[in-house]
This record gives sequence, structure tokens and C-alpha cells, in this order.
Amino acid sequence: MTPYASLFSPLELAGKRLRNRIVHPSMTTVTGADGRATDRLIQYHLNRARGGAAMLVTEPLAVAPHQKVASRVRAWNAHAEESLTRWATAVEAEDCRLIAQIQDAGRGRHAPGRNYEAIGASPLPDDISWTMPHVLSADEISTLLGHFVESAARVKRCGFSGVEFSAGHGHLFHQFMSAYSNTRTDAYGGSFENRMRLVLEMIKLVRERCGTDFILGIKLPSNDGIEGSIDHAAAAQIATCVTQTGLIDYVCFAQGAHARTLELHIPDANKERNPYASTLKALKASVGKVPVMALGRINDPAQADAIIEQGEAELVGIGRALITDAAWSRKAQLGQASRIRYCVGGNTCWKTIVGHAPIACDNNPRVAMPDELDEVFTPAAIKKRVVVVGSGVAGLEAAWIAAARGHQVTLLTRASEVGGKVRQLVSLPGGEDLSSIYDYQYVEGMRVGVEYQLNQDATLETILQHKPEAVVLATGSTMIWPRMLPEALRQEGWIPDLRRAMSELDGVTQRQSGTAVILDMDHTEGTYAAAERLHTLFDRVVVMTPRATIADEVALVTRQGIYRRFHEKDIEVLYAVEPRWTDTFENEATLQYVSIYGGALRGIENVAFFAYSTPRQPNDELALPLKAAGIEVHLIGDCRAARNILAATTEGDAIGRAL
Repeated sequence: MTPYASLFSPLELAGKRLRNRIVHPSMTTVTGADGRATDRLIQYHLNRARGGAAMLVTEPLAVAPHQKVASRVRAWNAHAEESLTRWATAVEAEDCRLIAQIQDAGRGRHAPGRNYEAIGASPLPDDISWTMPHVLSADEISTLLGHFVESAARVKRCGFSGVEFSAGHGHLFHQFMSAYSNTRTDAYGGSFENRMRLVLEMIKLVRERCGTDFILGIKLPSNDGIEGSIDHAAAAQIATCVTQTGLIDYVCFAQGAHARTLELHIPDANKERNPYASTLKALKASVGKVPVMALGRINDPAQADAIIEQGEAELVGIGRALITDAAWSRKAQLGQASRIRYCVGGNTCWKTIVGHAPIACDNNPRVAMPDELDEVFTPAAIKKRVVVVGSGVAGLEAAWIAAARGHQVTLLTRASEVGGKVRQLVSLPGGEDLSSIYDYQYVEGMRVGVEYQLNQDATLETILQHKPEAVVLATGSTMIWPRMLPEALRQEGWIPDLRRAMSELDGVTQRQSGTAVILDMDHTEGTYAAAERLHTLFDRVVVMTPRATIADEVALVTRQGIYRRFHEKDIEVLYAVEPRWTDTFENEATLQYVSIYGGALRGIENVAFFAYSTPRQPNDELALPLKAAGIEVHLIGDCRAARNILAATTEGDAIGRAL
């Protein structure tokens, strides 16, 4: 018997049985091509259906001619019917309901540059890209609704179980419903009734065309965080209006908008688990008996089960957690929650898709692969003695995968604990969940026979003592010295890199007087987490950078959170500047700096902490001597080229399978 009886109880929607309460909400994958569902797109959903989820909501389909993104599967005409049918057939055969999402982003945009194809309710620019939409006329609205209805009818003919209307997130329907973004004076603007007209007409027309045996779900706005737009009271009024039609089979609520509140849409690891529970409780009463789907950082089966058991919702949307582990549902049902690879809330998935690359995950190197669900690996044709040097997430991934394939694997590390630089990030704000990456890797390695040798300084001699036939170097990287600072300071060890500096502060809780300064030339998330940690210790925190912005390497949805927290905590940022070393630092504790474009020197007084965060140089010194000794050598992770967690786990997986 499953330990999560409520989560795995069945539910019926529009006469269709759901085997449990687990739903994969809409997630863009960027795996379609030429407006069709590719084998990889179908595989992504098939893996999650086979992994035990009861219902999958697709990424938004192209449901009108102006929606021209090639990776979006086209539903507004017959172009993709064959692939739509294959998609639905594959998923539905696994006793899993496939739901197509219908939406239009309107003026909303979360990527650089303006969208000149955007449409909208009113001539109001998007506040991220400043996209000014084409304002829809009443005739154009009628045409658009026709496309939406035809798309819904098409996916039903192709075997889909229903559609979900995305009317939150600041998308088109949201823009029409909001008094802030809808300034029209015709039948689709002005009064509440008029602002609701578009979404209500759409629901009515689709229900009439598709019948009562077709699931109609809707995602509605909650508090979008924009003054004068939709707050909780307005959201409740909207939800009541929509559900009182009797035409909707389930509801879920979106947070924020694709605007300056984008960060609320996908809460990262700086938010608590299930951060919108209280909001959901407040809004649930507004929908009567219509089933509600809970959304937002629901990672753990016990947490999901409690939501259902306590009546907070009838469905749970397991989004990023199902990206990380397609078998999340099956493992939970079998009482194997300890074997789940957990989402770490880093939003790498978001970063990849807005960069127009196929969806990827820090903690799942096999997203959408045919073998993603497999726990049995292809045995190595030739069993080798393999030494992995380094216990970061790249080395750990390579070690356990190689051992699972039958190699004799020894992992050497000078550290006393596994995890590498990721372990240090765990001690910083928002990093707590990252430990699940190396915890999983370590336990799996123990299970398949990896020999871990901790506190072992790996030299050429100690490596050769193991008589390896292959060596995997996962030895990480080191921050380079900032060239605008005197070389003598480096030799004297006066100014540490940020990693060393934060390591020395680990465990310190007593506040320090003075100012903490970080020279930021790396622009990765750990730098800003360190700044937040320093805020708890020092009177003032300043981040200076030679660039015109900060967090260039961080996904926008996460970057907004950094901006917001810096503002709330009064963490200062100095842009387009660099330090100039003068006697004032040693004599007066004043750090001088200047604009990169020249001009007068300025100073930061009472500096008690100064560290640099810079691009990293691979620690690859062992590669040439090992190759000279005739050993097969592979460099992975930062040891190959300093990048991110995704590159580390992906390359670790790849070399573990290639050995």
C-alpha cells in the first residue's frame, strides 16, 4: 500500500478518470520543430506518463497564425495533425490524460528584444521588453476566438482529453481582465463584465464545439503584484465569474505576471516550499465545488499528499519536480521517495528554454531521453579500472554511472566531504536544496560499489598507484586574479577570492562592523547569495562590477528576485566601475574605485571585507602528465571549462556512459 493514500486516490473530470491527483502543469520544452511534435517532445511526455502522473498539460500550442515560434506545435490548421495524434496516442495509452494548453502571450515577454508580432487589449507596453502590441479590434477578436475554437476541436479529434486556457501570467486573457492593462472603451473594456467578455466567450464557444466529455481547465490570475491590476479580491471575483458558468472542470492560479513580477511565477529556492498555500486557501472558496490544482514548489510526496488530504486542493501540479525525475510519481507510490532526484529550484530549466534551447535540468542529465526512466544501464563492453579525481557533482555523477555499468571505480578527493563547490553554495541563502544533487549521487555510488577515498590528495603518484586504465579529472577551477589589482597583493595573499573568503566566514554569526565589498566579474548566482550572507554580518554591503548590469549569467526569473532582495536589504551595486589600489586602503580602510570610462576617483569608507568573484581557470594540471604516462584521460565540468552545475552533471553522465 502506498504511504500517500490521498495523493494516489482517483478523480474524475468531465467523465474521464484520473488514476491519481498528480498533474504535470504546462512547461515549455523547446523540443518541437517545424510546428510539429517531434519524437523527443513526445518522449518527454511519454516518460512522465509512464512515470505515473495522471494528467499532463502541454506547453502552449500555436493556436493562431501569428504565433510563429517553430518549436510550438501548430494546432490552428492541419499542419501537425499526424504528430498531434501520435503524441496523444502515446500518452493516453499509458492511462494518462493529455491536455493541450491554449494561450497567447499578448504584449508579455520574458526575453530580450521586442516582439513585433505581439497583440494586446490596449496600447500599453510590456515593462520588460517595452513591446508595444497591436491593439485588437472587435473583428480581430472574433477571428482570434475562431482560431482558438478550431484548435481545441482539432486536438480533440487527435485524441487529447481536453484543453487548458492560460489566463494568468500577464498573458493576453489576463491583460483583458485587468483594469490596469485594459483601457478599452468598447464591449471588451471598461466594466468588469466587459473585461471578462473575451475569456467567457472563449470558454462558451469551446464547450459548445467540443462537448461535455472534454476537460476544460483554466489558469487564472492571483495577485499579479502590479499596482492597479489584479489583487486577491479581484482574483476571487474573476474566479467566481468563470466557475459560475458551470463550464469549467478545474482551476489553477498563477502568481505574478510576465513583467516585473515574473519571479513570482516560478518561485526559486529563495522561496519556501509551497509558498502560495495561504493564497490558494483564500481563493478556493471563490470557485465553489470546481476542483482546484495547487501550484508552486511542491517537491515532496508527503507535502503533496497533505495538500489533498487537508482539502486545500483536489489536484497538485508537480512541474519542475517532474522535470527532475520523470518517475517521481511511481517512486512515491511505491514508497521509494528516498530514490527521487529532487528539484533544487535553480530555474536552469527556465534559463535554457528562454534561450531557445531544449529543456534541461541541473539534477537530471537525461531529460526527454528514451532511457530517462531506466535504472538498468548498458554494461560496459570492456570493464576498466577507473579513477575519478574530484568529488564535486561532475565527478560524483561520472563515478556512479561508470560503476553502474560495471567499471571498478575509485574516487579520490582531498576534501573530507563530497559536494565540491556546490557544498559551499548550500550554506548560502537559497542554496539549501542543492545538497540533494550530491546526496543522491553519493548514495547511488555507494549502492553500485564506488570506492570513495576522502582526505586523499590526488597527485600523479597516488593516482598511478591505483593502476587506472582511465582517469576522469573533475578537479574544478580557480578564480583568476583581477588584473586591475597589483600582482604583489596576490603574492602576499591580502585579497582572497570569494570562495575562500566565505569559507573563512562559515559558521560566523556575530555581526562585524564596517563595509563588505565584492568585486563581481563572474555574474553567477553564488556571488549574490554571498552578498546576502554578508548582509547578515556587516553594516553595509557593496557589490561593484565593471559591467553595466549584474547577474548576467542568471535566468531573468531568478535575477528579478536578486534585484528585489538587494533593494529590500539595501545592498548597494556600483555599475561600470573597477577598484584602484591606493594607500588609502591600508591607511584609512577606504577602497578607491573609478568608472571604467575614466573620471575622478571615489571611495568606499570603512572597508572590513574585500573579495573578488572572477571568471575561473580550469584546474587541469594533471592532464598532461597522466597522458604522458599512457593513461586515458577525460576532463569534465569546470576542469574542462568553468561553467555551471548543468554542464557538470551533464558531462559527468556522458563520460560515465562513454567509458
